[in-house]
Amino acid sequence: MAKNVKKIGGFGHQRINIAAAIILLLISLANSPSAMATTKGLSQIVTPDLQPMGDLSLSLQIQDKRIANPYQLQAELGLTRWAEMAVFRGFQPDEWIFGTEIGLLTKEPYLLSVGFVNWSPHLDVDPQPYIEAGYYTEHHKVIVGAIHAGYKNEAILGYAYDFNERWRVQVDFQSGSENSSTIGFTCNVTRNFQFNPALYVNNGPKHDLFGYIVFTYTFHLWGDKQVERAVPNALPK
Repeated sequence: MAKNVKKIGGFGHQRINIAAAIILLLISLANSPSAMATTKGLSQIVTPDLQPMGDLSLSLQIQDKRIANPYQLQAELGLTRWAEMAVFRGFQPDEWIFGTEIGLLTKEPYLLSVGFVNWSPHLDVDPQPYIEAGYYTEHHKVIVGAIHAGYKNEAILGYAYDFNERWRVQVDFQSGSENSSTIGFTCNVTRNFQFNPALYVNNGPKHDLFGYIVFTYTFHLWGDKQVERAVPNALPK
């Protein structure tokens, strides 16, 4: 769940809280047991593949404030084989954002999911329901769907190409003048840690450019243990 709605309003300065949260996140990563990484969603849109059951991903997301809250922490947890939930903690402004996803069809290459994103009760922002289909092969990932945001329905499209188990390039699009087209990549640095920088091109008449990057670490809390690859240093998808 990578998409966040832009928030309107004043942005307070809470640098101490942000620094403390980042330090706590880094400490938890340094002292956590090893887990197998997953390649997260695309830069802007929700993706139909679910977080594996029992896997908890913690992310630090930094982005232009015209995209969304400029400093966010995210926790994404696979509850079952067909359901996951995500919680975002924003700092400018202070907010909590919730999302969830239910897999109606979870056997690759065909995927179908429904859910909602961007629900922020603190800022009185309603959840945005979506439906999304995917066709996932070893290298090619194609995503199409729709989301209801506010008073209108918007199209969502995405494509990713996995060169190998470390590198992915990705593009996505969400219709609406307040949304963007994006291009970026994901690098699985280790089995546990990955990062995803991207460039946003606004759909509005000026096509402004916005920067975005997210760092993610994944923990395996319960569920089936992932089997080690035959190649000792290979990174899983």
